[in-house]
Amino acid sequence: MNLAGKKILLGVSGGIAVYKACELLRLLQKKGAEVRVCMTEAATEFVAPLTFASLSKCPVYQKNGAVEARPFQHIDFPHWADLYLVVPATANVIGKFACGIADDPVSLCFMSCTCLRVVAPAMNVAMYNSPAVKRNLEILRGFENTVVLESPAGELACGEVGQGRLMEPAEIVKFLEGEGFPLAAAACASSATPSPRGVSPKTPVPPAIPVAADVPPTQDDTLPGHGKKVLLTAGRTEEAIDPVRYISNRSSGKTAVALASVFYANGFEVEVVAGPMEAAFPGGVAVSRVQSAREMHDAVMSRLSNVDAVVHCAAVADYRPAHAASEKIKDSRSQLTIELVPNPNILRDCVAARASQSAAGAARQVIVGFALETDHFKEHASEKLTKSGADALLLNAPVASDSGFGHDCVRYALVRRDGTVPEMSMGSKVDLAQEIVDFVLEKLG
Repeated sequence: MNLAGKKILLGVSGGIAVYKACELLRLLQKKGAEVRVCMTEAATEFVAPLTFASLSKCPVYQKNGAVEARPFQHIDFPHWADLYLVVPATANVIGKFACGIADDPVSLCFMSCTCLRVVAPAMNVAMYNSPAVKRNLEILRGFENTVVLESPAGELACGEVGQGRLMEPAEIVKFLEGEGFPLAAAACASSATPSPRGVSPKTPVPPAIPVAADVPPTQDDTLPGHGKKVLLTAGRTEEAIDPVRYISNRSSGKTAVALASVFYANGFEVEVVAGPMEAAFPGGVAVSRVQSAREMHDAVMSRLSNVDAVVHCAAVADYRPAHAASEKIKDSRSQLTIELVPNPNILRDCVAARASQSAAGAARQVIVGFALETDHFKEHASEKLTKSGADALLLNAPVASDSGFGHDCVRYALVRRDGTVPEMSMGSKVDLAQEIVDFVLEKLG
C-alpha cells in the first residue's frame, strides 16, 4: 500500500508500549499519511493526549471529552479514515473488539469502522498466552477487513522474555507498505470458516520480522530539531512561610507541557526543570523536580552550558520570606508582618551566563522568556524584554474568559528584539508552543 495521502486513524490503548505509538505516528507522517488519534482513558495515563495532538495537529478523541470534541466523533473519525490501526492493542481492548463491547473511543471506533483494520497486540507473555486472549485473537482474525499482527518474542518491559512485544513501528510501516497488505484483510475474511462454537480458525498472517529487545524511541534525524537540546522551566515555585504555608504564583503547567510536546515532536532532546504543577509531561521528556525559586535557579544554571536553547516558562515567585518559621505559625488573628527578600532572576542570570560563554567562544544559545501581564501589555513587554536581554519574550494575558490558567487557550504575542510588539491574539497553547519552536529553529539556523 502506498501510504502517501492516506487517512489513518490511530487507536491507542493503555500499555507501556504507548510511547511507540508516537514514533509510529511520525513515521506514517513521513510517508505522507494524514493521522488522527483516539485514545482509551488508560492510554492517557502513559502519554498525555496533548503529545498526540501536537504530533497529529488534530484534537485527540478521548473519553473525558476534549474541548474540541464533537458528539459524533466515534462515527466521524472512522468514516474519515482509509485505515484504522490499533497500536498498541491491550488484552482488555482486544477482548472488547472480540465481544462487541464499545465503551471507549478506541472500541467505539472499531465497532463503527468499515475500512481496513490492523490490530497490533502488546502485553505480558502470560497474558498473551492465556486461553481468553488466544480465543479473542482467533475471533478477530475471522472478522472482515481485519488483520492481527503477530507479537514478536523478546525481552518485555516487565523483564520477562517471550511473546507479547509490540511489533516495532518501523516494521509496522514496512508491513503496511508491503504489496500484499491491501489483500491481507480480504484473505483473512474469505478463508475463515466459523467453528461450531463460533470461533474462526487461524488464518495465515504475514510473518513479523524478529526485533531486538525494547529500546527507547530514537529521534528522527530528518526532523528540524534533531541533534539540538532545549531546557524548559515549568510550573510554579513555592516559597515557605512555615512548614504548611507558602508564597506562590498560579500555574497549571499546561503551557510548559505544550512546549515540551512540540519541541519533542520537532526532534529536540527536551529537559525540564519543573516546580509544582498539575499537568503531566509526555514520555521522552526528562523532568527534574524542584520546589523553590532558588532550587530552580541552581538547577537551571547547572544545566545551561549543555543546551542550545532555554525557554523560561515557569511562574517564578519574585520574592520569598526572609525567614521561614520552623514551626507552624499559630493563628492568633493578630496582624502578621512578613519580611520579603527578592529571589534570583533566573532569566537575567541565564543571559549573563550566555554572554560569558559567547566571550569564551561557545555557540550562542537562544533564550526566550515569558511575561504575564494584566494591563499596559505592550509597554510592559517591551520594557521587560529590554531589561532581560533575551532573544524574545512571550507575552500572555489570562484576562479573557475560558483562557489562561488551567485552560487550553490563552491570549498571547511573541515579542522579538526588533522594537515592535505584535497585536495579541487568542490561540491554543499548542499554537503558542509552535510559534516559540519556530522562532528557536529560525535563530538556530
